[in-house]
Amino acid sequence: MEDGGAESETHAQYTSSLPREEKDKLEKLLVLKVYKRRWFVLLVLCLLNLSNATLWLSFAPVASQTASYLDVSLVQVNWLSLIYMLVFVPLSLGTTWMLDTLGLRITLIVGSWLNMTGAVVRFIGASLPTGQASGRYPVVLVGQTFGALAQPLIIFTPTKLAALWFPEHQRAIANMLASMSNPLGLLLANILSPLLEDYGGVPIILVKNRAYLILMLCLGSGIASFTCFSSLLDQILCVQGYSNDFAGLCGALFIVWGIVGAGLLGVYVDRTKKFIEVTKINLSLSAVACAAFSVVALMPGQSVAVAVVCSLFGFFGFSAYPVAMELSVECSYPVGEATSAGIIFASGQVQSLLYMVLLQSLTTPLAPTPPSVCGQEPQSWRVPLMLLAGLCSFFTCIFVLFFHSRYRRLEAEELAQYGTKEGPVTSDQGPPVEGDQGSPTEYNQKPLTQHDQSPCTIGPDHDQDQDQDQDQDHDHLTVCSDPAVE
Repeated sequence: MEDGGAESETHAQYTSSLPREEKDKLEKLLVLKVYKRRWFVLLVLCLLNLSNATLWLSFAPVASQTASYLDVSLVQVNWLSLIYMLVFVPLSLGTTWMLDTLGLRITLIVGSWLNMTGAVVRFIGASLPTGQASGRYPVVLVGQTFGALAQPLIIFTPTKLAALWFPEHQRAIANMLASMSNPLGLLLANILSPLLEDYGGVPIILVKNRAYLILMLCLGSGIASFTCFSSLLDQILCVQGYSNDFAGLCGALFIVWGIVGAGLLGVYVDRTKKFIEVTKINLSLSAVACAAFSVVALMPGQSVAVAVVCSLFGFFGFSAYPVAMELSVECSYPVGEATSAGIIFASGQVQSLLYMVLLQSLTTPLAPTPPSVCGQEPQSWRVPLMLLAGLCSFFTCIFVLFFHSRYRRLEAEELAQYGTKEGPVTSDQGPPVEGDQGSPTEYNQKPLTQHDQSPCTIGPDHDQDQDQDQDQDHDHLTVCSDPAVE
């Protein structure tokens, strides 16, 4: 301690003896200046990492179809992935030299241009006409080579970016977000490639399906909100003096009550088929719970209230996920179940990444004063929590007000079983979606005229007038014979 005091005194005497201009320069060198745009730079790196990983394995999940389209063998298709590994090894040393000598900016710019060039060349090669099919593979391989050249320039930069742009208490988070975007790109490649190959026109059908697009956006936002809540819960609660054990308990309550709610909702929806009503009510209540959490989480000494709000958030929000996934299948039929659910899941993952970056960028440092129990410099989460509650409420309102759809899969199943739509199996019906004309799930529900009703076949043991009254009361359709045939 005495040596440390003497060293500090000597340093103070040295700095005081310097001219004022030199002293100001020295202080600037000792202080790390933090820019708000660091989160935008991190987002750019995350998108680069994600897109490069997607380009890497986009052909692997559909190897047989790729071989057939490019008119090559499976061994040649494998080289579209192996080229990344072949190029990576010799470029590793060069990349470390670029980062340490030329700097982060030049390295990322070069990597970005190489990544974009590879994607464009791949597209040109795959778009060659049938008469030039033999030239597709070489051009695509060249595009993959450009992507492989960009890979080390991109995946080596997360730690460098975190060290240069972020303060000490945010470096681990920045490094995690930038690094995890690479496996997220691999996930997208394994999900989207089979979907685009297997269903061909499915993406166009879904783009024209307004109800599905609304569900994809709003449910994806809900998934992102739950991800942020689970990931940042301890960092939020420690500022007000809540321990790590209590934060873990709140996270456990969120999941446990979500499982309980999902079980109850599953039984109820199976019996009533009210997918839309249940999803709208639960998302609305989860938005209220999210807003309540943004208030009580900022208040010290409210352990019971925080635990109750976390339980309600899980019960209403987490439990709505499986029901909403079933709703995505109903509103997007005849698109395959894996396709409709997989795209929504991918939307949730992308929005989770954006939400995490955005919320982290809005935190402000606080002085480490009681009741904070955070290990490092605590952060103020007031603005991020308000934004999270606002986003959750906004997308919930969009879903409640604008989502209208028929239960297309249930209608198709009843049509196949009974030959007609026996009863109202839809809920919250809206007008037919553009592009669905002529699909097997649409029905002409225009009321029958008296001339059309007269030849209807009622059955051997029923009175015609009585059945017509029942049809008017319950809006059921009956099977009519053709007058011309009779």
